[in-house]
Amino acid sequence: MSSTEPTFDHEVDVLVVGSGGGGMTAALKADADGLDTLVVEKSPQFGGSTALSGGGIWVPGAPSQRRAGYTPDPDGTFTYLKTITGGLVSDARLRQYVDAAPEMMEFLEQSSPWFEFVWKPGYADYYPELPGGSERGSTINVPEIDLRRLGEEEANLLTPLAMAPKGIWFAPKDLRLFYQVRQNWRGKAVLLKLIWRMVRAHVFGDRMAAIGQSLMARMRLALKDRNIPLWLSAPMTELVTDLDGRVVGAVVERDGRAVRIRARRGVIVAAGGFDHDMAWRRQHLPEIERDWSFGNPAAMGEGIRAGEKVGAATDLLDEAWWFPAMCWPDGRLQFMLNERMMPSQFVVNGEGRRFVNEAAPYMDFAHAMLEGQRSGVTHIPCWLVTDLRSFRRYVVGGHLPIPKIPFAPVPTGRKVPKAWLDSGIVREGNSFEELAVQIGVPPAQLWATAQRFNELARKGHDDDFDRGDSAYDNYYGDPTLPNPNLHPLGEGPYYAFQIILGDLGTSGGLRTDEFARVLREDDSVIEGLYATGNATAAVMGRSYAGAGATIGPAMTFGYVAARHIAAQRGAGATAPDVHAISPTTDQTLDTPRR
Repeated sequence: MSSTEPTFDHEVDVLVVGSGGGGMTAALKADADGLDTLVVEKSPQFGGSTALSGGGIWVPGAPSQRRAGYTPDPDGTFTYLKTITGGLVSDARLRQYVDAAPEMMEFLEQSSPWFEFVWKPGYADYYPELPGGSERGSTINVPEIDLRRLGEEEANLLTPLAMAPKGIWFAPKDLRLFYQVRQNWRGKAVLLKLIWRMVRAHVFGDRMAAIGQSLMARMRLALKDRNIPLWLSAPMTELVTDLDGRVVGAVVERDGRAVRIRARRGVIVAAGGFDHDMAWRRQHLPEIERDWSFGNPAAMGEGIRAGEKVGAATDLLDEAWWFPAMCWPDGRLQFMLNERMMPSQFVVNGEGRRFVNEAAPYMDFAHAMLEGQRSGVTHIPCWLVTDLRSFRRYVVGGHLPIPKIPFAPVPTGRKVPKAWLDSGIVREGNSFEELAVQIGVPPAQLWATAQRFNELARKGHDDDFDRGDSAYDNYYGDPTLPNPNLHPLGEGPYYAFQIILGDLGTSGGLRTDEFARVLREDDSVIEGLYATGNATAAVMGRSYAGAGATIGPAMTFGYVAARHIAAQRGAGATAPDVHAISPTTDQTLDTPRR
């Protein structure tokens, strides 16, 4: 932080730090309002955690919903958010999100032909039974896109470490049907569709991408059309303030030198969380033993630290967008989503007892793991117990329940892969008592837990944890059963899959107000500094409203920040009195549109 009147090498109206969904939305809005805008990105690739995500955007009242004849009541949505956040988030921030999110989506649709948003009803909010919750859901997606449209920029798009086989991509509802490949003809149709996509990719060279990859490809194309500069491999190292404490710019490393950038109107920090700074994470949550985050590999929290150095307050640093997962011996992480909704399974802790509705939203499941771990009983890891019949009927751990296909890109066949058993991540036993020994829980207790679960499953209702009562629980369940989430386990052998506590990124950070302005401990505003996304304390508090409740707020408050900056200019705000640009300015730097 500079304490003297600063000089600069480069000058813009708005500096956006981070190139994920929140940062790029902010840049597009600032540019549309006539502000010279620059986006800087620490990584050599753009897209951030948004590019690695499922790409859903939770926006009740989005234009695509309205076009389909469905408009959730804004007051109901506000009540829903107020309920699930439990007083941790101000009414002003919640109301801003409810009102601004649909406006943000409409802005994007009108700003660029690259933005096509679709709503497929049926993926319920995560608490649809609460007032204001919706069984139809409010998750908005983008269609697939051929990455060849990016041209040279395709190489700069951040991609997941474990990519699907060439040609494999899922439309919004394909995945759910795919999980029903043994239950109905529609699941088999999706399998055939995937095979056809693989053939097309090899014959015609298609490089199709969906979900987060498609969203960020479209964002980048929109930025290119507007000639908004994006500097890659350009980490922000510190914020610059004037004598009054207003943020007036930042220092960015580029091509091996420090570049001081003046931001006449404001800096928007959208640099993500501190997903992979394990020392910092353990400081706030000692139960986290290993780096099990799916978040952007570059997310180390520099934006949050820079904010702290200029006086910003932080909150929820012990929180994350949790996601139960499997961790294979090579370190590869795999979501555990549909498996927890399968009928013939239950999850046990180190005592061999059930402790949660297995099909619960992933934040709730993870919080139960954490609370259990603090009780002195091992919950990290815990174990999903199932039988061979279930393994042969449902998609488990990426295994496709179809006859063995040599050289298939995913595991197939009627047997649990030997490599899985050899890894120790999956354990086998011919009886519950034998399986208990394998996973280190009391044999008598695991047997009792299994008998109790089977009794409830035969009855058709989970009296202990209400699994299957929520429309959310049912989504990836078996639609051929009276309760899509319950069926007794049959004869052995039985299998236990290890569940660790993964996450999609941290969800605590800089405290902000309803205009995305960064706040000090006394709630005063740090002028000139805004933040959005995982660099901030989440507007969702410690909860998760529905699929896309990370990206929706990131994009919305990026939009809100840029809108507020533009409005301040319109109100006659003037830039702080600082030195002119240094004569040593590198004239070869990309210059924003004037």
